[in-house]
Amino acid sequence: MSLDNVQWTELIVFTALFLVVSVMGFVASRWKAGDTLEHLDEWGLGGRKFGSWITWFLVGGDLYTAYTFVAVPALIFGAGAMGFFALPYTVILYPIVFLPLLRMWSVSRVHGYVTPADFVKGRYGSRPLALLIAITGIVATMPYIALQLVGLEAVLRTMGLNGSGFLGHLPLFVGFLILAVYTYQAGLRAPALIAFVKDTLIYIVILVAVIYLPAKLGGWSTIFDKSAELLSAPGANGAPKGSTLLTPNNQLQYATLALGSALALFLYPHSLTGILASKGRKVIKKNMVALPAYSLLLGLLALLGYVALVSGAKPITNAATGRPDTNTIVPVLFDQQFSGWFAGVAFAAIGIGALVPAAIMSIAAANLWTRNIYKEYMRKDATPQQEAKQAKLASLVVKFGAVLFIVFVDPQFSIDLQLIGGVIILQTLPTVAIALYTRWFHVWGLISGWVAGMAYGFWLLYQIPNPAAGKAHFGGSALTLDKLTLFGWAPFEGSKVQIYVGFVALVVNLVVAVVVTLVARKLRKPNGTDETNPEDYHADEGDPKLKPVAAH
Repeated sequence: MSLDNVQWTELIVFTALFLVVSVMGFVASRWKAGDTLEHLDEWGLGGRKFGSWITWFLVGGDLYTAYTFVAVPALIFGAGAMGFFALPYTVILYPIVFLPLLRMWSVSRVHGYVTPADFVKGRYGSRPLALLIAITGIVATMPYIALQLVGLEAVLRTMGLNGSGFLGHLPLFVGFLILAVYTYQAGLRAPALIAFVKDTLIYIVILVAVIYLPAKLGGWSTIFDKSAELLSAPGANGAPKGSTLLTPNNQLQYATLALGSALALFLYPHSLTGILASKGRKVIKKNMVALPAYSLLLGLLALLGYVALVSGAKPITNAATGRPDTNTIVPVLFDQQFSGWFAGVAFAAIGIGALVPAAIMSIAAANLWTRNIYKEYMRKDATPQQEAKQAKLASLVVKFGAVLFIVFVDPQFSIDLQLIGGVIILQTLPTVAIALYTRWFHVWGLISGWVAGMAYGFWLLYQIPNPAAGKAHFGGSALTLDKLTLFGWAPFEGSKVQIYVGFVALVVNLVVAVVVTLVARKLRKPNGTDETNPEDYHADEGDPKLKPVAAH
């Protein structure tokens, strides 16, 4: 890695802000501290006492990640209108999850649940089903953490730290070593405190960019016209690269991807972690109303993909793979159009935007490992102190697993893996979300549906090629309807209309779950024991039914 191309002003500003945030991470262990951090309620859920503002920054920092800030504009830069699926998905998300999240918070506080798998075990009395949900959550979260590193590496690469081999990844190792240490020490309080800085920086950077850059490039009207012209030009395969409007073939994909992503987001363990850390139902209600403000920011950010296209920005070639890295488009745009110090602030916002969700995701995965695998199958008599220590160690393993993933696997593959992660986590919807309202489904039905949805989803993903990346399989999540077959029957033969694989797999999951449930009920098979009561789903702050925080 040569230092000749390093943008020193940007790097110094970036490093200074990164160090400020790191100090905050270490200080966080004493912020809003309880009697002890040696309990998952305190280390993994911040004492379950975050108010409206802290929860807003924490959940927003968790859902709107560094990858979002680099990948959504990059998708619009490369394909056009399809990239805007992220906007309706984050708009319809909050009305969909408003009531289920209130019920999840209440039942979790009454029974002391830390993870969604804890709830499943309590609701169905089934250890195998809870284990299935825990493993699904961990597997779906891992590539998501790796993707935060993709965003961070895109920034480092733009600042000139673009080497191959171990030295090329050294800055990433240092950044994640610091993250690992302060997360180990402070738990969820660290990303909660840092989220304030991250979101403030992001808002400043985006608002300046969407006002200044269009004025510099001739206004939004010129940008849209030129983008339409550039996207309609033929690509490497002779077809247009994209379009500023949806086409008849990708409208269904757009709608199902937006809906499927909205249904999936709060099934991820890290999304629920932020909700379970809040102190009451009123806090969650306020947040579900206020969080769409981030969607406004996301819409403005997405438009930077068109700005980059018109400005003539070109992706930086990844020295490790030898291929252009489209995730560097927004950093390159900032590098070319802004002064060094402001670009450094922007890069710090994206870099810190990687740390906050990566920390929360690693904590959520560690909680699942500790509560639903380690304690359930390895050490049933584990004390709260032993649980907390196990979770801390697991969070380190998860983080460094993600770093190694980036070092040894093509980053483009991790993006594809995250799309697969969405298909995976959607298969927990009947067991986690629907179970908040009814126990009609039988345990056998839920397990059978999970297996069917997962198997069919992976089979469909396997059939999707990506000629641009030279892949014959697992090339994305957009499936043409002509590949939808059932035991040799192809109902949409010849159709080039695309659909989101996760949506199809979820439908299969639900159909199988219903059929097997009806059979199991007919055979009068036992359906586990429910330890929850109807009133548990409505308990609120101050209710005597709530389990005391950090109780043994």
